[in-house]
Amino acid sequence: MDIKDMRAFYAIVEEGNISHAAQRLDIAQPALSRQMKRLESSLGVQLFERGSRRIRLTDAGRVMYTRVEHILGMVDGTVREITEIGSGIAGSVRLGTITTSGALLLPELISEFHSRYPNVTYQIWEAEGARILELLDNRVIEIGITRTQVDSKVYESIVLPNEPLVLIMNKEQEIGADSTKVELSELRDQPIIVPLRWQSVFIANCRKLGFEPKIVCVSDSIVQDLLLAKMGMGMALLPVSSKTLLTDGNLIYKKLVEPEMSTHTVIAWLKNRTLSSSAEHLIELFREMFLGTGKR
Repeated sequence: MDIKDMRAFYAIVEEGNISHAAQRLDIAQPALSRQMKRLESSLGVQLFERGSRRIRLTDAGRVMYTRVEHILGMVDGTVREITEIGSGIAGSVRLGTITTSGALLLPELISEFHSRYPNVTYQIWEAEGARILELLDNRVIEIGITRTQVDSKVYESIVLPNEPLVLIMNKEQEIGADSTKVELSELRDQPIIVPLRWQSVFIANCRKLGFEPKIVCVSDSIVQDLLLAKMGMGMALLPVSSKTLLTDGNLIYKKLVEPEMSTHTVIAWLKNRTLSSSAEHLIELFREMFLGTGKR
């Protein structure tokens, strides 16, 4: 098994079928099928379940995928680091982000970074927090953006300031006498749209006050939540910074209190790993734009 076999196997899994992988690799589909059969024969195991229209991995295939992802990340990262030495700020930045933080931070950040370093390109993965850390561990990405705590023994990180969660509602659904805040107890019997990551905490807080929340939608798409709130389906529980994503005169934003709920964003990268020059500069721009600090 060589790097070409690994890239072919990885492409098949990522694309979900042989034909799309063949197009991605720019080779004939029969040749790719033969290559995978030779690989399975040399390993003495079956990597793919036969008879399914979409590629499904066997237990051996799943182990293979995890290892190959790590190896290719190491190989590509090494090539990138070597070629970038002395070549200035260029190349590609590989970063992964959860949906909410990516929608709020990346457009402004990448726009500013691109204006400073127009020769840099970007590869962006979007996934849930645990997967982002897995991609970091496997060196598929250099920088991860998440809202979960990270192990300081494994990762370097920048923690952005806490931001409160707010309820975003259509004017016709407005509740509470206060124009700026709403108490959790006032949400009894009210339709709520809640992101998956805050669902359990939100439910626990409601139960402490003696009621079960009326959750009409659990979603991990901040834009989708805003649009559903705009249409009057329910009140969306989101970070206060989400106000910048949708300007609409029919939407009202009220801070959730009694108790308050808050969140924070973490930018993480592996300790003891040499980052590409472009990734290092992007991290410094994070500090500059969102913490008001320079390199330290």
